[in-house]
Amino acid sequence: MTPPGDETSTAEPGEEIAEAAEEAKTAAAKAQAAADKSEDAAEQAGESAEEADDSADEAKTAAHKADDSADEAEESADDAKAAVHKAAADEDNIADELLIEERHPDVGMGVPGAPLRRSSPFMFGFFAALGVLVAWGLWNALGQARSVLILLLVSMFIAVGLNPLVEWFMRRGMKRGLSVGVVFLLMILAVAGVGFAIVPVVSDQINSLIKNAPDWLDLLQKSKSLKELDNRYHYIQKAQEYIQDPALAQRAFGGILGVGKVVAGALFNTFTILILTLYFLASLPSVKRAAYSLVPRTRRTRVSILGDEVLTRVGGYVSGQFMVALCAGVLMFIFLEIIGLREYAVALAIVVMFCDFIPMVGGLIGVVVVALIGFTSGLWTGVACLIYGIIYQQIENYVVAPRIMRRAVDIPGAVTVIAALLGGALLGVVGALLAIPSAAAILLIIREVWVRKADAS
Repeated sequence: MTPPGDETSTAEPGEEIAEAAEEAKTAAAKAQAAADKSEDAAEQAGESAEEADDSADEAKTAAHKADDSADEAEESADDAKAAVHKAAADEDNIADELLIEERHPDVGMGVPGAPLRRSSPFMFGFFAALGVLVAWGLWNALGQARSVLILLLVSMFIAVGLNPLVEWFMRRGMKRGLSVGVVFLLMILAVAGVGFAIVPVVSDQINSLIKNAPDWLDLLQKSKSLKELDNRYHYIQKAQEYIQDPALAQRAFGGILGVGKVVAGALFNTFTILILTLYFLASLPSVKRAAYSLVPRTRRTRVSILGDEVLTRVGGYVSGQFMVALCAGVLMFIFLEIIGLREYAVALAIVVMFCDFIPMVGGLIGVVVVALIGFTSGLWTGVACLIYGIIYQQIENYVVAPRIMRRAVDIPGAVTVIAALLGGALLGVVGALLAIPSAAAILLIIREVWVRKADAS
């Protein structure tokens, strides 16, 4: 019998129980999951609580440190206040002692003034005077080092002049060091040969001059005019006594000490020039590279070309002048052999050759020396030496020198004369020797730099 109201129910009681069991299992699983989550949350909460405790401990430690720092700061502030009070008391005492008026605390040491203007008369005058003093000091230093600078100039001049010979040996397959050694050895042999050739001749001529001077004075006494003057002033007798004095040579050179000083100075200067010449000749390429490296990169190529050309012209001038002097010496040697001065031929030829290096007046000096030696041998011998010297000088000045020097230096004759005069006035014989190649170098720079800029403008 079916209860009332259940006539329409189709579900069976077993199925409903099964569904209820499934729902209960699901609810139990969810409850278990919730319980697990609760446990995890509880564990995290415990860890957070521990971290909070640690942070609290650290905060307490930092608070204790801050308290200690505050105490130290208070102590430092107290010390600073005490120091300030002490300094103020010291200032008050110093002010009282020096009778200085007490300043306002805000003023301190005062407000700095405006800096001095560079255009102010004081600044201009100060730096102008300082520049004048520095220039004056440098000028005095150069004046005191004049002899050393002259030795340097002569050594560089000789080194540049010998460099073409070194390069000639290098073109024959020799290394530069060996070439420099060969050239330097040849130069030493030449200097030694000149010394051995000239010293005996000079000594003989001085002795001959002292020995024959009384005879010449006897010849002068035969002149009526000179005899009348001698009767009045007795100058011939005084001259004879002076010349025949054995100490004449010593007095002429300032005594034995003076002669030794002159000889020692000459030997020292010669040795210094030889050593410096060897140094400059060996290091000439490195010196040129070092000098060119100081020029800006954009202009280095042109400056190196101009510098090499200047050195080439200086070397060409020295080589050309050597050929001119060698020609003069060889021809003088032949002439002296012909007229009978064979014992003095080599020495006088070397004297003429070296004198020929001096511009303008060198040849004349050599002719005068040869003529004086010729007059000691005879009147006509001296006259012949004078005539030969005058004729040869004209040939050398108008034929030999222009042909040899035309390729070496391109310089007008008027500039040559002016340069030689200026160089001789400034540095004597050394200035005259350096004047012509220096003028040639200056003319080259003017033509290649100044004139080209003027043409381009």
